[in-house]
Amino acid sequence: MRTIIRKICVQIEETHIEAGQDIAPATRKAVAAAVIENPHAGTYHADLSDLMEIGAELGALLGTRCIDALGIAPEDAQSYGKAALVGENGELEHAAALLHPKMGAPLRKTVSKGAALVPSSKKRGGMGACLDVPLGHKDAAYIRSHFDAVEIRIPDAPRANEILVAVAITDSGRPLPRVGGLTHDDALGEDGLR
Repeated sequence: MRTIIRKICVQIEETHIEAGQDIAPATRKAVAAAVIENPHAGTYHADLSDLMEIGAELGALLGTRCIDALGIAPEDAQSYGKAALVGENGELEHAAALLHPKMGAPLRKTVSKGAALVPSSKKRGGMGACLDVPLGHKDAAYIRSHFDAVEIRIPDAPRANEILVAVAITDSGRPLPRVGGLTHDDALGEDGLR
C-alpha cells in the first residue's frame, strides 16, 4: 500500500560551539518527516497491516532523505532514531504499527548495517506539537556519547486525521562527550550492544 503524503520536511541541526568550545567538525543531525493521511483515523480496525507496510516505505524514504541531507555515505551514519505523532482522531497503536514491525529493516539498509535497535517514541498531539526523536548509536547501544535526541515541529501538522512520522540520522555523537564508556571507534557492531 502506498500512503498519501501531504508534505515532507527535512531539517539539519549543526552544533559549532558548545560551552564556549569550538566543535570541529560540527556535530550534525538530520531529521526527515512525512505528514501522512491516517487511514484508520476515527475508527477501530483490528488489522493494522497496511500501516506496517507504510512504515516500511517511510523507513527507506525518510532514511534516504536524511543521508542525502547530510551528504554522507551510508556507512558514515553514526546514530539513528524514529518517532511518530498521531493526530487527535488516531491511536497510539497507529504510531506503533508504523514504527515497529517493518520500518527498521529498510532504515538499517539505508545506514549500512544498523546492528542496534532503533530508538523510538510515539505520542498524540495537534498541529504544531513538538516531536522528540530519540537517538542511539546505530551499531552499538552501549555507546553513551550517542544517547541524544532531536526535535521536529511542523506548524500545520498533524491535523486530526494525520500522522507525522520522523526519522533522524547523525554523522556524530553529542558535542564534547565526557561521561565515559565505549566510543564510536570501539564499536564492533556484532550484537547491537558493543
